[in-house]
Amino acid sequence: MVKQKTIQSEITLTGVGLHTGKEVTMTLKPAPVNNGFTFVRVDLEGCPVIEADANYVVNTQRGTNLEKLGVKIQTSEHVLAACIGCDLDNVIIELNESEPPIMDGSSKYFVEAIEKAGIVEQEAERYYYVVKEVISYVDENTGSEIIVMPSDEYQVTTMVDFGTKVLGTQNATLKHMSEFKTEIADARTFSFLHELETLLDHGLIKGGDLNNAIVYVDKEISEKTMENLKKAFGKDNISVKPNGILDNLTLHYPNEAARHKLLDVIGDLALIGCRIKGKVIANKPGHFVNTQFAKKMSKIIKIEQRNHVPTYDLNKEPLMDVTKIMKMLPHRPPFLLVDRIIEMSDSHVVGLKNVTMNEDFFVGHFPGAPVMPGVLIVEAMAQTGGILILSSVPDPENYLTYFMKIDNVKFKHKVLPGDTLIFKCDLISPIRRGICHMQANAYANGRLVAEAELMAQIAKNQ
Repeated sequence: MVKQKTIQSEITLTGVGLHTGKEVTMTLKPAPVNNGFTFVRVDLEGCPVIEADANYVVNTQRGTNLEKLGVKIQTSEHVLAACIGCDLDNVIIELNESEPPIMDGSSKYFVEAIEKAGIVEQEAERYYYVVKEVISYVDENTGSEIIVMPSDEYQVTTMVDFGTKVLGTQNATLKHMSEFKTEIADARTFSFLHELETLLDHGLIKGGDLNNAIVYVDKEISEKTMENLKKAFGKDNISVKPNGILDNLTLHYPNEAARHKLLDVIGDLALIGCRIKGKVIANKPGHFVNTQFAKKMSKIIKIEQRNHVPTYDLNKEPLMDVTKIMKMLPHRPPFLLVDRIIEMSDSHVVGLKNVTMNEDFFVGHFPGAPVMPGVLIVEAMAQTGGILILSSVPDPENYLTYFMKIDNVKFKHKVLPGDTLIFKCDLISPIRRGICHMQANAYANGRLVAEAELMAQIAKNQ
């Protein structure tokens, strides 16, 4: 079981937003379990929160931009990539502007800040989405494609083809996320000269200089363009190196562009909202195709979580058979509604009931159309949960379990004679003073048939 992680202490970075050109202060703060990555605009009234969620992506021009209720976050991908690359799950990212600082155009300084702040494990278990089949997204306009296939761990490969002589076909692969810091984090953002001219003409790259973006020269530089570049970068002289990039920068890797595209993929796919066990292959990736794929994955995962049915080996010897159950529970036939306990920990329990036509309640519910009463399904879930709470005391035979509250009960499908019911009860909060608060689900025929939030208390049998 892998635990969720956050940073140990808050840490602050300052810099300039690449596109806004504004000074920005960004503070990374520890976050509670299941918080995920959230941006907070501390410069706005009420300090609005924007979750790192693919559904909040509004445009992907020159970065991945989020918006919620009119509040914007620009170029979110580099800091999110650093969070994933440092194996974090929960971080609060406070900003006093709409855009994180560009730093050197990579994730390097964010990774260093996270390591300086420290990383701590949290109590909750990390959720992984395990890829079982190939999932893909294709952008018909550009030919860009992303697929994910089954793998034991999260891996990413990018394949890029820019169609220019100065920067042709490149590939990059990250086989283990633990290598992000040394292999990917310092890969800087880049632009082609023709793109840069357009951005400068439209005032869209106010915070750029030759230290935070690699500029590939894919055309002849006119005298006018050269003067504009000198002015934009505050340089007296600008020249082109033999390898086709503007001066003042030396490539970290021959395939630095492909590595930065891989960094962007990791940052954009952080918007899915959970960890992936699968191998991602991105052909000609970009922020649009990345985030569209993230939206598709997020939707698939939410549907599967909603309909997820755990699987258990029912042929395996149970932890408790009905005889052992009766030594712990006071219930007896015909009101004993659990046949086996097949799994149990400090925070959850799984029970089973084989529903037969011989059940007493089928006599009247209903003649000619036997259906297990929903209230008895809830009772069966409660009895299963009772095993969990009674296991917390040394002498369970001396206690009785009483309902305190039943909330959010839903019945989704009928339970009929011949069905095998599986009950799974998970603690919502730790057992204290004999009070158990749990989420209970009942499954049959490969689907969820009932769910409820239950609270019960044990008391000494007088």
